[in-house]
Amino acid sequence: MSRRHRCCACSFCVFYNIVLCFLLSLLIFWLIFLPKEPKFIVTNASLTQFDFSTTNNTLFYNLALNITIRNPNRRVGIYYNRIEAIANYRKNRFALVTLTSTPFYQGHKNTTTLQQVLVEGQQVVVFGEHDISKFNSETAAGVYSIDVQLAVKVRVRFGKFKTDYYTPSRNINCKLKVPLSLKQTSADGFETTKCGNVNIFSDPDSAG
Repeated sequence: MSRRHRCCACSFCVFYNIVLCFLLSLLIFWLIFLPKEPKFIVTNASLTQFDFSTTNNTLFYNLALNITIRNPNRRVGIYYNRIEAIANYRKNRFALVTLTSTPFYQGHKNTTTLQQVLVEGQQVVVFGEHDISKFNSETAAGVYSIDVQLAVKVRVRFGKFKTDYYTPSRNINCKLKVPLSLKQTSADGFETTKCGNVNIFSDPDSAG
């Protein structure tokens, strides 16, 4: 074997060992911390106005939410730099609110409650005939299907190591059934709802 080929083979072995050591170190690091996704739960929702005007296609709304965030990890902390609540009805976005409770740090085995997250105002939306029919039937029943998405910007603390701030590729989904309350109090009959699609530590879009 020529000297040139021996050098190339040696360089490849060094590179291979470096990559292997890096992957093993990453695996050991991950196994030590074993990060679990935080849990987002809407514990209460009060809807005091939800009216749609067909005259000017305007939705008038007044929604208040209590959201609980639980960090189940023993060795991992989470910094929340920004949380946005995006409200949708029949796949139509009608509100986007940046929570004033941010930024904050959530330590190990910690629960944070965000009280009275207000989503109120008016917005022009375009509903089809089927959407309007569904809205009318839910108005008669007094319970509305409102999807609230939470867009977060976070950084993670593993021991003394901190990541940069980043935004997960997908929003957290909270599919709510919210009764209309005519009083300025919590709506009776709302069921505590666990949010899904939480991917703080993983990226489902990277697969495939």
